[in-house]
Order: sequence, then C-alpha cells, then structure tokens
Amino acid sequence: MNALALWAAVLLVDGIDVAAQDTTGQIVTYLAVGAIFGVVNAVIKPIVKTVGCLFYALTLGLIGLVVNALLFLLTEWISGWFDLPFHVEDFWAAFFGAIVVTIVSWVASMFLPDGQDD
Repeated sequence: MNALALWAAVLLVDGIDVAAQDTTGQIVTYLAVGAIFGVVNAVIKPIVKTVGCLFYALTLGLIGLVVNALLFLLTEWISGWFDLPFHVEDFWAAFFGAIVVTIVSWVASMFLPDGQDD
C-alpha cells in the first residue's frame, strides 16, 4: 500500500521524483522505498510520538504533519544508502508528499482488506 501511496505522491507533488529509467526499475524502487517508509513509520514514529506527546497535545496534533514530513525526508535519506533513485527536493515537497501518502493510504485501506474479521 505504501508503494501505491508513494506513486501518487510522485505524480501529484513537484519536488518528489523517482528517476528509474524503465518500468521494472520504477516498480522495484516504489516497492523498496515503500518498505523503507513502512519500517521508518513502524520504528521511529512511535518513539517520536511518545517523546513528543506534549507537543502533540499543545499543537492539537498539527506537529504530526511536520513529523511525517521529517520521516519522509528520512526515508529519502535511507533510500540513498541503497542507491535507490528516489529524491525529495526540500521540506515542503516532503510535507505535501507525506500528506498525499497519508490520504492515499487511508483511502486504499478502506477498499483493501486488512485481514481482520469484523
């Protein structure tokens, strides 16, 4: 689901780019960056939310937008370690890209089964 959301962010936000030349390279890049983004969100985000819970309360959760943008930039930095052609130009591209990823993931989760029986 992260790969789909990242694809949407690349299409919708100027400053986010996947520079793979062929379709297979793009698909592999989206899947790899999606996996990195998932790990970053699973490991780092809960720590940041716990440590910064006062800021979340004071800003009524709006600091979460900044945290998501920083996690998006961290994902781009880690992707560079693996020579993945995924680039985020600046903070604002990461900010709006994180918003797109959040919205697309939320919408996709409404239509795709999550494996839990209700």
